[in-house]
Amino acid sequence: MSDTERLKEIRNIGIMAHIDAGKTTTTERILFYTGKTHRMGEVHDGAATMDWMEQEKERGITITSAATTCFWRDHTINIIDTPGHVDFTVEVERSLRVLDGAVALFCAVGGVEPQSETVWRQADKYHVPRIAYINKMDRTGADFAHTLKMMNDRFATRCVAIAIPAGEGGMFSGIIDLMSMKFRVFHEDSQGTTFDDLDVPADMLAMANEYREKLLEAVAEYDDHLLEQFLHDEELDPAKVMAAVRKATVELHMVPVLCGSSFKNKGIQKLLDCIVDFLPSPLDKPPVKGHDADRPEKHIVRKARSDEPSSALAFKIMTDPYVGKLTYIRVYSGTVKAGSYLLNPISGIKERIARLLRMHSNKREDITEARAGDIVAAIGLRKTTTGDTLCDPKHPVVLESMTFPEPVVSVSIEPRTKADQEKLTDALIKLAEEDPTFKVKYDQETGQTVISGMGELHLEILVDRLMREFSVGAAVGKPSVAYKEALTKMVECEGRFVRQTGGKGQYGHVFLRLGPTTDGAEFRFENKLVGGTVPREFIPAVEKGVKDAMSNGVLAGYPVTGVHCELFDGSHHDVDSNEMAFKIAASMAFQDGARKAGPILLEPIMDVEVLVPEAYMGSVVGDLNSRRGKINGMVPRGDVTVIAVTVPLSEMFGYANALRNISQGRAVFTMQFSKYAPVPEEISQKMFEGARI
Repeated sequence: MSDTERLKEIRNIGIMAHIDAGKTTTTERILFYTGKTHRMGEVHDGAATMDWMEQEKERGITITSAATTCFWRDHTINIIDTPGHVDFTVEVERSLRVLDGAVALFCAVGGVEPQSETVWRQADKYHVPRIAYINKMDRTGADFAHTLKMMNDRFATRCVAIAIPAGEGGMFSGIIDLMSMKFRVFHEDSQGTTFDDLDVPADMLAMANEYREKLLEAVAEYDDHLLEQFLHDEELDPAKVMAAVRKATVELHMVPVLCGSSFKNKGIQKLLDCIVDFLPSPLDKPPVKGHDADRPEKHIVRKARSDEPSSALAFKIMTDPYVGKLTYIRVYSGTVKAGSYLLNPISGIKERIARLLRMHSNKREDITEARAGDIVAAIGLRKTTTGDTLCDPKHPVVLESMTFPEPVVSVSIEPRTKADQEKLTDALIKLAEEDPTFKVKYDQETGQTVISGMGELHLEILVDRLMREFSVGAAVGKPSVAYKEALTKMVECEGRFVRQTGGKGQYGHVFLRLGPTTDGAEFRFENKLVGGTVPREFIPAVEKGVKDAMSNGVLAGYPVTGVHCELFDGSHHDVDSNEMAFKIAASMAFQDGARKAGPILLEPIMDVEVLVPEAYMGSVVGDLNSRRGKINGMVPRGDVTVIAVTVPLSEMFGYANALRNISQGRAVFTMQFSKYAPVPEEISQKMFEGARI
């Protein structure tokens, strides 16, 4: 098979959705129908293939994105099943970075839920074409038309049905394919593996024709010849309709919408057909762009071909108890062979690929090589981290990396014994390698190790893994908020460090202007020196001194953010000046200036959505107001109301239990980080008083 033909038959896709929309169940069915597994695993039994971690089995949620490969209609489908919970949003982010297409799942009862919008926006950010699958059509309260309307109301891309349900809820009996105008009925006794394609029943024909008309109207906009036929009421060529839907999907103009019930084994084969028919192959995507490691302005393009110089992106690190560190890579160009060396152009280190594996959840098979378009796992990469490029040493290229959000919740963790101390250090290094949103810091003042993550659940899972996977005995503190400090006005300050001991002394002297950045940048440094009052070789040391000092603010020791720093004067000594002296002088100047620059405390603010039945509305709103919540809107959705509110993270600890008590367990909420905002004066006063006691 030629390289072009092979690439045409590859689909790299992700399955993404709100928590509990049925992603893992859908993936299980895909694996069953493609012959990858011979038994369907169920999430609620803790037996799903893709949820292989102990914590996933117990909680019935996906925590880590699992990769697998299956085959349908002679096509290779590499699937990544991503988590739905907002605390693990980085797993979705890094998966979308390397995927060519995605399947967005929606619950037919819940419609477009908060996390569905988040993952949709992430897919928009990386320009990932997608198809939508409205799941759970068998559930009471399922409403296909309402969910489709919500999608078109909330998303900029046009969502068009290409299959509709025959009946809803308990009456759901099959799907009507609007392309072929056939009614597909699945045989229950065969677990949905066999089905009949019948004529559309007379009582559903009018509705099917109405939806088909909308589909043809949408498709005609992307093909002039079809538009002509459509306007003249001529019969449209099915092959041309398919081609037009594919073109519109790949170019992000349209999202084909399907439906089914994964749990009841209805609609999965049609979904697989649509993955093959409409989602892009690596050839449909533009060549990957990168730049030269030494000259970032020089752009380099790598085409998806096996004869190009090899380039790959590491998008996930995993610690495996049997083989050590597993690095998931997406090969964009060239061929990567087991036993070969690849260059990490950022660090300049050559890495040897000891083995290459094709993954199936946490099972694996050895392969000798991976070519352009493949997603595989590599063993032997010691220094590679998430987002690093690996490339041919003779043709270096740096591919666009990934950006990760800053953690917002911290807990202290202390080992119980000396033996636990060593195990803890080793385990924390491994977990931090796996998860870019997990940070570890040693607090010099308290002597504690502080770990930070994206939310309470995120840290809970990580601590659970420390104790189970790595057998670490540790005491864990209460969650605390990752506050920051900021400056509010521009000031001038001086830092002078002079130390005279016998022999050579130390001399560093700087004048700085400090203030807030105007563009939201975390740190901006400008050299405004006139003349050589501070020699050029010491200027980087001044910048480093300020950066280091920013890690401990003057109000309460929290990191300072949004600092604009100008070095405008100073002095030096021909013999005694050195980098260390200027670094200390800059640090002293920052400490002095930060006190005068109107420092304030910033706290993380969360976007919260609460779904609450009418009877408990008043109590829930009252409780949110008492937590300094700012209500942004209330929208009725069926028999519940969706309350959109922004609340400081410090007020949200233990909210799950409080909401359960207020609503007798009938209200649910989702929460994600929004921004940092100043802490009100009276709250910060209380915090400082509490700290002094």
